[in-house]
Amino acid sequence: MEEEWPSCLDEYEKLLIRMSKPRVMIDDAGCSNATRLMIDTERKHGILLEAVQVLTDLNLSIKKAYICSDGRWFMDVFHVTDLNGNKLTDESVLGYIEESLETVHYGISRGIEGLTALELTGTDRVGLLSEVFAVLSNLECNVVNAKVWTHNGRVASLIYLKDNNSNSQIEDSHKLNKIEKMLRNVLKGDNDIKSAKTSISLAVTHTERRLHQMMFADRDYERKPIIKTFDDSPVVLVQNYLEKDYSVVNIQCKDRNKLLFDIVCTLTDMQYVVFHATVDTSGDRAYLEFFIRHLDGTPISSEAEKQRVILCLQAAIERRASQGVRLELCTSDRKGLLADVTRTFRENALNVTRAEISTTMDTAVNIFYVTDAIGNPADPKTIESVRQKIGLSNLKVKELPLIYHEKVERDEPRPTRGGGGAMLLSLGSMVRRNLYNLGLIKSYS
Repeated sequence: MEEEWPSCLDEYEKLLIRMSKPRVMIDDAGCSNATRLMIDTERKHGILLEAVQVLTDLNLSIKKAYICSDGRWFMDVFHVTDLNGNKLTDESVLGYIEESLETVHYGISRGIEGLTALELTGTDRVGLLSEVFAVLSNLECNVVNAKVWTHNGRVASLIYLKDNNSNSQIEDSHKLNKIEKMLRNVLKGDNDIKSAKTSISLAVTHTERRLHQMMFADRDYERKPIIKTFDDSPVVLVQNYLEKDYSVVNIQCKDRNKLLFDIVCTLTDMQYVVFHATVDTSGDRAYLEFFIRHLDGTPISSEAEKQRVILCLQAAIERRASQGVRLELCTSDRKGLLADVTRTFRENALNVTRAEISTTMDTAVNIFYVTDAIGNPADPKTIESVRQKIGLSNLKVKELPLIYHEKVERDEPRPTRGGGGAMLLSLGSMVRRNLYNLGLIKSYS
């Protein structure tokens, strides 16, 4: 099959890429409860993110990972399952994974072509999404795909549109300007005059990475929520290992799908390079350790920078955390569908904390996470009333996909949420152990 190349590459650049093409090996027999993927490639900034992005886009759960960068080469080992915790046995699936991983060196963005991309950031409030979709419906815009995240009282959304009249990308500059202006007014509301932003994006980009970038630029990590919605906040510690000029980042948090992507995405966009890393999950917990430096090869240089890294990584983990009841809408697509559904949420004082909108073959498949107006679990009677109005067969309450993790005994005790001194001591042992495993010190005893 002939390779597809970005148009910006000349023949010499294509030759260099062929020479440094990643080598991918898949082992489905060496691990009893996961499929092992090994990637060996030339090191460049962002290559780890590209590999993890491929795996998460394929809805694979990463149970373990070992990352090592030595000189010009980069080696990743991932232990993966499907979302139900099963090993991957379908040969066609394994072949597709191998083919996808062999393209990570291209650096191709995976966005949605042929549609108008609309970016929105502002202050979250009950009914905001309803107002946004109502404006788009009135302006004869059809929402084909969208993702909405909220965190610390802020909202970021990337919405892909087409014109209802032409059934294609919106190219009328007057109409685009009108969309931006009207939605900016909606986002401003009564109290967000300065920070509300709307823009038309011309670049084809990876949607979820762009959402991280938008919330990072909005500095959501510095803002405090009105109420505390995370009972199990991630624990992040940053220490410098000066002998080897590394900064070591330790993270302990609840495990979930796409966790590694969210963390690596944030480190990459903050201009840090991951040289070595380990990821391990046990039960519903995840333990991650990263050895990082700046692009210029220096470690984190100040206490203020350490605190910023901690806040940014905590925010990256929390943004995708599923707050509220998961509602799935599956029905025939029609004009004004999203405006009608989200208006019903608003009329019943339900706040949408996260949304994933998609349309395939004239069928709308939409996922909403909803809470009450102040972020508490929604009343089941309210949920049932909303379902009655929208259609019991169309709107269903769904449980989150299960990620199974076999519980295995470890030689060393896991860090706990106890006292800070005990946590630091345990993580220090992990640092020494992993430095030893990576060949960076002679002993960790």
